[in-house]
Amino acid sequence: MRKFGLIGFPLGHSFSKKYFTEKFQKEGLDDCQFELFEIETTDQLKKIIAENPSLEGLSVTIPHKQAVIPLLNDLDPACEAIGAVNCIQIKEGKLTGYNTDYIGFKDSLEAWLEGKKVSALVLGTGGASKAVCKALKDLGIEYLSVSRKTTDSSISYEELAGKPELFEKYRLIINCTPLGTFPNTDAMPSIPKEAFSENTLVYDLVYNPAVTKLMQTCLDKGGKAKNGLEMLEGQAEAAWKIWNS
Repeated sequence: MRKFGLIGFPLGHSFSKKYFTEKFQKEGLDDCQFELFEIETTDQLKKIIAENPSLEGLSVTIPHKQAVIPLLNDLDPACEAIGAVNCIQIKEGKLTGYNTDYIGFKDSLEAWLEGKKVSALVLGTGGASKAVCKALKDLGIEYLSVSRKTTDSSISYEELAGKPELFEKYRLIINCTPLGTFPNTDAMPSIPKEAFSENTLVYDLVYNPAVTKLMQTCLDKGGKAKNGLEMLEGQAEAAWKIWNS
């Protein structure tokens, strides 16, 4: 039995097991299974691999996309440039890291924008945001990162709220944080409601619920919004290709 899985914490919100189980059934892959490995720290990864000798690949989600890197034997060059891993190929005892978030997000955003030229606010500075920022660079989209504290490479939500003119320049808001994910559906990043207008675009990487509070706030002001399901499906298919390469 070929085995694949997902590591992260928590995993109650994950779509991966359902997605791959249905994929295996549809494609008649009776020798494949997908499991969830909920681990709080990456030092538990070695135990998972030791206890599952038929494991051929792992997806990686919050909060391990950066912490897992030192445990790998090799990194795909593109993944190394991003600085975060969300896909691991396990072959002959060797662990190689890849980033398929980049592929899923870039393809999805490019199709959604349909050639529109916009600048973006990237909310969050974790592993997912690194793939998003690399995709924006490669698409030629100017962006500004937003985090809880002002750093050399980002501004804080408090600083952002004090500069309303930024919302006129950066019309695309990309949420790379888990805020708004089920079951905490009332949560959203600290973006003032007056920042939204009919010109605002929200791309929320959260996919459960289908319409987050951030997305609904934008839609209520006449703007457009998209969740992260298409990105998730894109990255999953890219991971499947890697595991079978």
